[in-house]
Amino acid sequence: MSDLAAAVTPVLAHSILPSVIARGATGIRVVAAGDDGVITLEADGSPGAVLPVLGRIEAQIRAAVPGVTAVRLSAAGPGSPPEAGDLADAAQRILDAEVNPAIAAHRGHAAAVSADGGWIRIRLDGGCQGCSLAEVTVRQGIEPLLRARPSGLTGVADVTGHAAGTDPFFSPEKR
Repeated sequence: MSDLAAAVTPVLAHSILPSVIARGATGIRVVAAGDDGVITLEADGSPGAVLPVLGRIEAQIRAAVPGVTAVRLSAAGPGSPPEAGDLADAAQRILDAEVNPAIAAHRGHAAAVSADGGWIRIRLDGGCQGCSLAEVTVRQGIEPLLRARPSGLTGVADVTGHAAGTDPFFSPEKR
């Protein structure tokens, strides 16, 4: 392990791990540290939970370890990601067959918007847009289901404009 990686590891364990666990990841670790100060992290469990807070994680690491110039999130597991179109199509078929019938009871709908580098970007509509439990639905329902099926999936990123939701099933006040 390089000196830079060794300096970042305790920051991950003490400052960052509790917040990523709260978001749905089960762990986070340094998988590479370049001579240029670029640190590559890998998240276990729900890597899509880490993606929205990656900027804050980078700021925290860079403040604690001055030699770090950038932080990247790596795809977990061996092999290269499948073609984006194939991955998005496979994800949409799973959403249509297994997720959308369940969330329709809450006036919700999930769509695979795009795929890139093993990441699927989904948008939640209807009662799911702005719902206070949308993140739970994504991290504990949709993401594990999608990660179990299409090979090469790294994680799921929710790109929903939740603030624009006009009729969420569970409004933030109900939480």
